[in-house]
Order: sequence, then C-alpha cells, then structure tokens
Amino acid sequence: MSQILIIDDDKALCRSIQIQLESKSHKVFCAHTGAQGLSLFKELSPQLVFLDLRLPDKDGLEILKQFQSMDPEVPVVIITGHQDTKSTISAMSLGAFDYLRKPFDMDDMTLLLEKTKRFSEKKTPRSLEIPILSLYEESHEIIGADKSMLEVIKQIGLLSRSLVNVLIEGESGTGKELVARALHENTTPEKPFVAINCSAVVPTLLESELFGHERGAFTGANAKKIGKMEHAGEGTMFFDEIGDMPYDLQAKLLRVLEEREFERVGGLEPIPFKARVISATNRNIDEIVETKEFRNDLFYRLSVFRIKIPPLRKRKEDIPLLAEFLIDRIAGRIHRKVKAIEKDALEFLKSYDWPGNVRELDNVLTRAVALSKQDVLKLEDLEFSLTPVPRKKEDPFKVRTLQEVEKEHVKKILDHTGWNISKTARILEISPTTLRKKIKDYGLKV
Repeated sequence: MSQILIIDDDKALCRSIQIQLESKSHKVFCAHTGAQGLSLFKELSPQLVFLDLRLPDKDGLEILKQFQSMDPEVPVVIITGHQDTKSTISAMSLGAFDYLRKPFDMDDMTLLLEKTKRFSEKKTPRSLEIPILSLYEESHEIIGADKSMLEVIKQIGLLSRSLVNVLIEGESGTGKELVARALHENTTPEKPFVAINCSAVVPTLLESELFGHERGAFTGANAKKIGKMEHAGEGTMFFDEIGDMPYDLQAKLLRVLEEREFERVGGLEPIPFKARVISATNRNIDEIVETKEFRNDLFYRLSVFRIKIPPLRKRKEDIPLLAEFLIDRIAGRIHRKVKAIEKDALEFLKSYDWPGNVRELDNVLTRAVALSKQDVLKLEDLEFSLTPVPRKKEDPFKVRTLQEVEKEHVKKILDHTGWNISKTARILEISPTTLRKKIKDYGLKV
C-alpha cells in the first residue's frame, strides 16, 4: 500500500482518481491549493505525488522546487490539461518523475504506479549536484500532444540536467534543430549555440569551418580564421546531418571528442574544446555504421543518448495544434490578419502524408496565408498548393502470414488511439491482458 497525495483544483478529478486508487488499496489524500499541498506533503511524507501545474494560489513549478528541496526522493508526477511545452521541459529538468496529459485513463495510471514502484525498489539516488536551470527566453516552441512527442519533450527536460552528448534522429523537416536549441536553452542558455550543416559545406572547406585556420595554412588563407568549434566555447556545438560528414574528417572529430582539444588548420597550438556536442541526422545511422560509411567509435561518442523525432504522418492528430500555432506566427511575420482555419481545410491537411514534415506544412500555410482573401483559411486556399499523395496499392500477389497481418492491424489501432490500452482492447474486442501480451509478443513500440 502506498500513501499518495493529489494536488489539483479540479475536485471532481481528484475524487475520481482517489476512488480508483483506493480500490487498489492505496491511501489517497487530496489538496486543492498549493498551500494545502505543501502542508500535507510535510505532514504525510507521501510515496507519490500528482501535481497540477496550474493552481489557484501558487505556480506548480515553484511547488515542485519546494518538494525537491524537502525530499527529492519522492516521485512527483506532473498532470495538466494544457499544451505547455516549456513548462513540461522545465518540470522534467527540475526533477519531476513523469508527466501525464489530461484526460488520462486508469491504464495510464496503472502503468505509472508500476513504474514508480520499480523506481522505489531500486532506490536510485537523485543527484543534488545538478544546478536548477531557468527556462529559455526565446520562442523555440515544440508543438505536439501526441504521446511520442510528449516523450521527446520529457527527454529534453531530463537531458537538460547534464551535458551528455545527444544524437537526434528524424526525417528532414521534423524539427531536429528545434530540439537541439531547446536542449541548449535549458542547459547553457547564456553560452553560444553554434551550428554547422555537414552536408551544406564543401568537404574541402569543412575542416577549416570547424577548426579554423592560421594565415598561410593553404592557398587563399590570407588571415587567421576562428573556427566554429572555437566559437562554441562552453556552449553547444551542433552538427546537423552528421551522417554526411566525410570519413577522413570523422577521425579528426573523434580525436577532438576523446582529447577535448584541437588545433587550427596549419597551427600547432592546442585549443581546449569545452562545448557540449549535439548531432542530428536524417539517415539511418545504424545502417551507415554497419556499411562502414560512418565510424562506429565516433557513433558511440556522439550517441550517449538518442532522441528519435516521429515524422508528421505518424502524429496527424497534432496537425490542428501545429496549424493554429503556425498560422498565428506566419500572419504576424508577413503582416496578414488571418486568425483561423476552417474544419474542412484542417481535414484536408490531415489527409496528406507530409513527406517534408513540419517544414512543408509551414511552407504550405505561408503560401495560403499570403494569398488568402479573408481572415479564415478555407479549403480553396490550400488546394492550389497541396494535393493529397495517392497511397501505393499493395501488391495483390504478395503473400503475408496471418501473424504479419495481425501485428500490423494491432499496431494500427494502437496508433489510432494514442496507445490507449482500454480503447484499443475494446476496438479489437479482446481483453487488455491479451492486448498487452500481443504487444510484448510482437515487440510493438510507440
């Protein structure tokens, strides 16, 4: 039995969770203000806390900070009904155990209780040495309520508490640099963020761009040049499309990461390298390591942690959120008074597979906003620049096993429900226990 504290001003929700958890032999206490929550936390020393970010008297993040100072070993789960990427990242970086978006069902709660139980059994100490960092100031907002994107946001928050090297994977246009900047701005916002696109620089000049060069190092080097890695200082060095870095230069980068120093081209004086390294690629990094296009020793150095960003076609329910955010930003940028988008236009956007991902969506909406004759985007504003991609017809002669068909169908329904176990089981007309077994047997993942 666990002692659980719920802090939320929604009394009906608190009571509902209380009833469900007490039916599983947990002792549950509710607080509807931040002050009540802090008082009960001191009095009860609970094993688990559910904390709403928006309370009538106090900010949830401030309460989280106080909980961390009072007892950092108590898992605190953030619950909120609002799309607030910055607060989510900040909560995770401040030490929140997990994050739940309202509405959630009992399956979500059950999985979370199992997770906190494993955490308590391991008794992993939480480091008190990591400084608490403030939110970044600039508006590099990551938009998405899809489960896979919430996981990305949580990972950003957790990784903001250290300076480990991170490899970001995802198709072109998914927002890899946006994630890199969010990591930087939650870790060392006062330091430089220096980016280089390894596929956009001529290979013969890439070394000079990275390390800089001394005067006379090669023909045309008429003056000393400071390279990007030197400019990065103690901030972040972001290698975009790292999979396209020339093989010979990979060895030189590996040496820098191992020895934490480098020399300018044509120079002899070692220059210390103190920046955090974040890399990104739209290629299958495991495949190019296997084919020896990319050094496996460099890969291990760069990928202490890997973040995978889902393509837009895998999270189409986020398109309304993205469209609303992008239209507002675009209208302000190009001085148009477009404020909204009609439902049938949104459905049209959701019918498209977006091979160019969010970047393509931004481009299409920019054209539509620029040419729209009213303050609401209509279907005809989009049709001239976007036609849904016809789906490829399956080969009628391709023989598939019953297991293959079932695996694909189960995965499709799980994705459709956002991996809601109860809803998926009802649609498939099987029990949640049977569904979980199929997920395990088929090795299905979000």
